[in-house]
Amino acid sequence: MTDSGKGRLLVVDDEVPQLEALVFTLREAGFTVAGFSSPTKALFALDSEPFDILLTDLRMPEMNGLELLRAARERRADLMVIVMTGHGTIDTAVEAMKCGAFDYVLKPFKLNTILPVLERSLAVRRLRLENAELSRRVSQRTAELEAANKELEAFSYSISHDLRAPLRHIGGFAEILKEDFAPALPGEARMPIEKILDGVKKMEVLIEDLLRLSRLSRQSLSLTEVDLKAEAMEIAEELGKDQGDRRITVRIGDLPPVRADKGLIRQVLVNLLSNAFKFTGKKPAAEIDVGFTREGDETIYHVRDNGAGFDMRFGSKLFGVFQRMHKASEFPGTGIGLSIVSRIIQRHGGRVWVQAALDEGATFFFTLPSKER
Repeated sequence: MTDSGKGRLLVVDDEVPQLEALVFTLREAGFTVAGFSSPTKALFALDSEPFDILLTDLRMPEMNGLELLRAARERRADLMVIVMTGHGTIDTAVEAMKCGAFDYVLKPFKLNTILPVLERSLAVRRLRLENAELSRRVSQRTAELEAANKELEAFSYSISHDLRAPLRHIGGFAEILKEDFAPALPGEARMPIEKILDGVKKMEVLIEDLLRLSRLSRQSLSLTEVDLKAEAMEIAEELGKDQGDRRITVRIGDLPPVRADKGLIRQVLVNLLSNAFKFTGKKPAAEIDVGFTREGDETIYHVRDNGAGFDMRFGSKLFGVFQRMHKASEFPGTGIGLSIVSRIIQRHGGRVWVQAALDEGATFFFTLPSKER
């Protein structure tokens, strides 16, 4: 059977004259049609050729329409089934639809009665196949992303652990040189030792950040009600103790509580507020604002500062690992903190984004499910 029509139809009816007339009429309408008076032969055809629609009578001596429907759907789950029935067997037709038939038509019928049913059936079939393919692609892509994330996390975890041992040796021997042999070393040799020790400290921070990032995907969430205002005030007070005589104004609004993992959400606030304190370091009067707005059913939290800011042309990279908008000599850091923020917010079902301008500060926004959810 060649596929040259609108759709591929398998027609089954034990009344041969009616079958031949229907097959001829449907072919004239542009369909590719195979007709059988025997349900068994129709099933053999279904095993060897692809069909879109099975159009079958309900009352047949060899095998009734319900039995044929079940056998056909076992062979081809995507097959659309339309049953033909007389007025006296409408209840059976309804039973057929409960078993998976798409629709039924009452006999006798005219071409203009069956054509809309066939076209609708083909349209639904196409939609189902497209949805199934889309679902398959999404599942495949999700599996690929999960595998890639697991590999990346395993790599980060392994590298971090493997780096720690030689790093401890480097730091330990450098400390020995500094403490035991510094008086005997010329002045120009002492500075490299200090550089080594400084580098070791930076690497330790970087390794710890990498480990924290790799743990985020494996760590289960312990959800509880979190008082964001209390957390933000406590963190801001702790950070303020290390700021010397800097002029810093911190305003924290009446943040609504959320249902979240308290430890992880605290990490979000620590990272965002630490950035705000850090990047306002060159401002004579630093201003930091923690607040929220409501848009419909969504609560949007923000941490705003009037610090160094950055060019929004590069804003899409900001939440990636090791992405920095400023030189380390200007503002120290590993470039992992915002990646951690993004990962935590996403794990809670929220989203995070930023608005900024160079030398005009930055505002980080994030959403979290309300405590009622």
